[in-house]
Amino acid sequence: MMSRKTLDLWVGVFVAIGFGALLFLALKVANLSPFAGANSYQINAKFDNIGGLKVRAPVKSAGVVVGRVREIHFDNQTFDAVVVMSIEGRFEFPKDTSAKILTSGLLGEQFIGLAAGGDSVNLKNGDALKITQSAVVLENLISQFLYSKAADGGGDKKSDGKQQ
Repeated sequence: MMSRKTLDLWVGVFVAIGFGALLFLALKVANLSPFAGANSYQINAKFDNIGGLKVRAPVKSAGVVVGRVREIHFDNQTFDAVVVMSIEGRFEFPKDTSAKILTSGLLGEQFIGLAAGGDSVNLKNGDALKITQSAVVLENLISQFLYSKAADGGGDKKSDGKQQ
């Protein structure tokens, strides 16, 4: 039979392994994992409106995560949001690639979708994407819908003003 000290040691080891596993999973879920590839390059894109895009949001192409949003800042000259993306080195995109801010599901997190162009020259570190499409903001869509209904007079026009 195991002695009390040996049993306590093994329980401690398993508890430490459990905490380590929970920490690893928490970092993975929060996209804070330090295990990202060091071989990457940065590209920039300007957007009129980034919606709820956040740093460390995924950058996807054809549904595959190819990088992460590294930094977001405001350009005082053009009044646009500048998004700096870190793309893994094994993924190469043509210079005329376009970027669009998309949403996972109806109210999910926002991410950047890249659509490859047809240029023979590839993007390199520090390049800027020329073709971008801003985020679709749900509040703006609702207000446009309401204003268009108000302009139509409520939308329900059953009579043309003549009495029958």
